[in-house]
Amino acid sequence: MLDLTGKNALVTGIANNRSIAWGIAQQLHKAGANLGITYLPDDKGKMEKKVAELVEPLQPSLFLPCNVESEEQIQSTFDTIRDKWGSLNILIHCLAFANKEDLSGDFSQTSRSGFNKALEISTYSLVQLSGAAKPLMTDGGSIVTLTYLGGARAVPNYNVMGVAKAGLEASVRYLAAELGPNNIRVNAISAGPIRTLASSAVGGILDMIHHVEQIAPLRRTVTQIEVGNTAAFLSSDLASGITGQVLYVDAGYEIMGM
Repeated sequence: MLDLTGKNALVTGIANNRSIAWGIAQQLHKAGANLGITYLPDDKGKMEKKVAELVEPLQPSLFLPCNVESEEQIQSTFDTIRDKWGSLNILIHCLAFANKEDLSGDFSQTSRSGFNKALEISTYSLVQLSGAAKPLMTDGGSIVTLTYLGGARAVPNYNVMGVAKAGLEASVRYLAAELGPNNIRVNAISAGPIRTLASSAVGGILDMIHHVEQIAPLRRTVTQIEVGNTAAFLSSDLASGITGQVLYVDAGYEIMGM
């Protein structure tokens, strides 16, 4: 029943084979979506080569550099989508960053520049990309982003990223309200802790994972593929009545009091 054949999907945030975005891309491809992949460019081209080799089996029809700190690269990405595809049906936002020193220690000592950078990349980029996608989603569409429990509760060693995720979740609601009349749905997946390149910057991430495995009702954490399955569902017509929501994919950990 879950069929994305004929749907154009842009996936951001793949860094390596541990990325949650990679799990999502695989499941969108499995459901039949036509993929476009963005990568974070660097001076030596290492990320381009790494991501290109990883996603080759998915046969993306677009493979584009997109640093969301660059207005020009965002514009170029969506101009290419318009020129090559004509329309966009699915946008997957898997982008987050904070300076490592702003994730630990006293939250009140977060630097102004670090605070601004974390919110620009982790929060504002969803607003920016959604605005660019809106005119291309002429037949409606689905926008899915990734959040974490640290946006709703205080989590050790998360600090400024928790504020960024709280802002991201609020942005989901405001975007859903704006884009709903265009039949564009906006939702977030709050995944349990997973070992990724991004999460490696969070102090004690392995302890967090082991804690979830002990406390969560399913007595385990989740996988990238499980998050990918949820993203594919939210991107499909099966989720046509769901928007503005945060769906927890965390083996049930969020429901537990202790």
